[in-house]
Amino acid sequence: MNDFQIQLRNVNVTRYVTPLREGGSMPAIAEADDGFLYVLKFRGAGQGPRALIAELIGGEIARILGFRVPELVFASLDEAFGRTEPDEEIQDLLKASVGLNLALHYLSGAITFDPTVTKIDTKLASQIVWLDCFLTNMDRTCRNTNMLVWHKELWLIDHGASLYFHHSWQNWEEQAKRPFVLVKDHVLLPWASELELVDSEFRVLLNAAHIRSVVNLIPDVWLEGEVNFETKEAHREAYAKFLESRLAHSAIFLKEAQHAREVFI
Repeated sequence: MNDFQIQLRNVNVTRYVTPLREGGSMPAIAEADDGFLYVLKFRGAGQGPRALIAELIGGEIARILGFRVPELVFASLDEAFGRTEPDEEIQDLLKASVGLNLALHYLSGAITFDPTVTKIDTKLASQIVWLDCFLTNMDRTCRNTNMLVWHKELWLIDHGASLYFHHSWQNWEEQAKRPFVLVKDHVLLPWASELELVDSEFRVLLNAAHIRSVVNLIPDVWLEGEVNFETKEAHREAYAKFLESRLAHSAIFLKEAQHAREVFI
């Protein structure tokens, strides 16, 4: 298990198709040189590279745990795109994002998950709630479920709001052991009745080797300008230690989720 490694493909963006203005960071549908369409997340958007790091870590950990997640790729953006875009806001975003960005395979024809229309079983609901408590993902609510139904299967998207501690890195060691109080707003909380079972299973499936393999994917360029760490290696190490500590103390966020569910129902 120590040899566990993850690799992401690299693509070059060849065509900007259309913006997805419903997203706060204004991602876009774009075509790459492999002929596929992607949802492109820009490092020049509001939250900067931290949102891409959260997207990368969240998506790949979800994949390790068996969830369906669109393929993530590193997407390079040439400076020529900013010159030809007529929309000034988009032009500024493209210019600020020249270089390495992150993209998710576009699930053409997918529909947004609606819990009143599509029912999922209690085991899957519990798994997703556990994942979001682990990642401190605040963005899986009734207002924005960040789940898609594609070919009658549930897919998880948009983990950029996870790991919100890294926007300041204040007391991050302590934050790793804190409950996730925002679980009370989770769209699947009412159905998450198997959290203890999921916790025991996921603590076996996910380990330090998996975590470090994911963290090691973070490109150097996304770690530039961080004043809290002397080196990029130390920066990555902090992400790894946060996640390892959170996994070791999963009973804390598990108890919070169970309490929130009792209050809710």
